[in-house]
Amino acid sequence: MTATTTAPRTATPVRARSGSGERLRAWATRAPLLPALVFLIIVTQLPFVATLVISFFDWNSLYPDARSFAGLANYGEVLTDPDLRRSVWTTVLLTVAVVLASLVLGLLLALLLDRRFPGRGLVRTLLIAPFLVVPVAAALLWKHVLYNPEYGLFNGLLHYVGGPQPDWISATPLLAVEASLVWQWTPFMMLILLAGLQSRDHQQIEAARVDGASDWQIFRHLTLPHLRRYLELGALLGSIYIVQNFDAVFTITSGGLGTANLPYTVYQTFYQAHENGLASAAGVLVVIGSIIIATFALRVVSSLFREEAGRS
Repeated sequence: MTATTTAPRTATPVRARSGSGERLRAWATRAPLLPALVFLIIVTQLPFVATLVISFFDWNSLYPDARSFAGLANYGEVLTDPDLRRSVWTTVLLTVAVVLASLVLGLLLALLLDRRFPGRGLVRTLLIAPFLVVPVAAALLWKHVLYNPEYGLFNGLLHYVGGPQPDWISATPLLAVEASLVWQWTPFMMLILLAGLQSRDHQQIEAARVDGASDWQIFRHLTLPHLRRYLELGALLGSIYIVQNFDAVFTITSGGLGTANLPYTVYQTFYQAHENGLASAAGVLVVIGSIIIATFALRVVSSLFREEAGRS
């Protein structure tokens, strides 16, 4: 009788000690991450909070004493101003064109690198190189080495065959910016799609070949459905960056000739017009759009992980 009454009393402290020990071990594991978390909050979240607060004020830096609370007026002006709406449309066109072209070219290159041929490693390294170039350096390369009407490579090749000598940036400004971004982002799409190609079930493909399926039928009914998630992931991750792109627009066209996207318009509003409140409101809208795209990207990534876990 004594054993039955004392057993619960001794078990409770043991469980309490084990629970406290697990909590201590959990804190000891997380403690090294706290400085990085604090640094991340200071560097990213506090400036965003400050930007959010400023966006509710009518604040011109040339007249700092005349600032006043404006509520949602800055956001209304961002959404109704013709120049800002034009920059939003330019951002959409730039993003859609670059993402689609990069995906198509990246898919073609991934299909090429998925085959075995001599020098495949060297070719893969050379194709990845554009993505490793600093964005400003890549834009300068396209502006001066390729597009320049006097000594650029494009006009040099046209002169060699007796062709015209166009001013590429003046004639097709938005296309000039898009081409430089496609050149830089195609390797990124290629890497994602190449990973998808290498994760295919090769036994299923061999069975389809035995049944008499052609290469096009295998690509259409097996490869393309398998790559759907990878295509979505590449499109979403590329969109997150290109929506916020500033380097190419600033370097190649300086926002002129109808190429000013929303980030460049924010730059003009803040640094040239000195409208801190209006620029902050536009910046907040850019962040919100990026968060929405990033949310879809995270869902695609998590679905990819679940599919891979289900296969294993």
